[in-house]
Amino acid sequence: MTTSRTRRASALAVVALTSTLALAACGSGDDAAPAATNSAGVALITGGKLKACTHLSYKPFEFKEGSKVVGFDVDLMDLVAKKLGVEQEVVDIEFATITSGAAFAAKKCDAGYGATTINDKRKQAISFSDPYFDSTAALITKKDSGVTDLASLKGKKIGVQTDTTGQEFAEKEKGANGFTPVVFDDLPTQLAAVLAGRVDAAINDNGPLLDYVKDNPTTAVVKEFDTGEQYGLMFKKDANGQKLTELTNEVLKAAVADGSYNTIYKKWFGVDAPK
Repeated sequence: MTTSRTRRASALAVVALTSTLALAACGSGDDAAPAATNSAGVALITGGKLKACTHLSYKPFEFKEGSKVVGFDVDLMDLVAKKLGVEQEVVDIEFATITSGAAFAAKKCDAGYGATTINDKRKQAISFSDPYFDSTAALITKKDSGVTDLASLKGKKIGVQTDTTGQEFAEKEKGANGFTPVVFDDLPTQLAAVLAGRVDAAINDNGPLLDYVKDNPTTAVVKEFDTGEQYGLMFKKDANGQKLTELTNEVLKAAVADGSYNTIYKKWFGVDAPK
């Protein structure tokens, strides 16, 4: 049974390193400039900017409207940038380079986001903010597919997005349910494969999937799985990154208290954030 999106946010209870050398070799200009310290005592890669890495597209958390990157995560990071007295600059980059810490080591960004689940493996490489969102995994399929749950996928193919907890979940469940995971680089190609019939279903976080079915009525979210996941914003795992993490936690707590978190939540999900 599909559940309401209101289950998915909380009120804020308040893998291997990839391509590091290659990323560093590509650095030039602003990326190679000395860090600039702002009034909050946080060193940023570029003065006047909070460079935030993400991997597009993951609607409604981060995606493009025209030439502008927008979304729930983007708006939250704007609050952090405002606290620092700077502008946010979004950098589109491979997701694994953020969660592995490689993008931070190569000075591509000061912060990162991407509806990213906090887990112990990722904590070894990066610093996470306090949880700002509760996540549920979901199964999407075409309405005429006959797929209703994982068991009904026996002998069939399921699309997963690389380097995500959805992929990990599918790998754990494939033996018991007899399906074959097919890996895609990003959410749009994963969902396009469902529409084209190249896979029989796909698994990802319920937020973008519930958003997708609104615009694609031949598809449906047929099952959700309470995996107990929570999202966090990401920072470099060092002393300066810890400062930025702590400042972000203060911003998030203040946003819940003054109602701005709820305003942003309602903007992107159409309902009030649960208390």
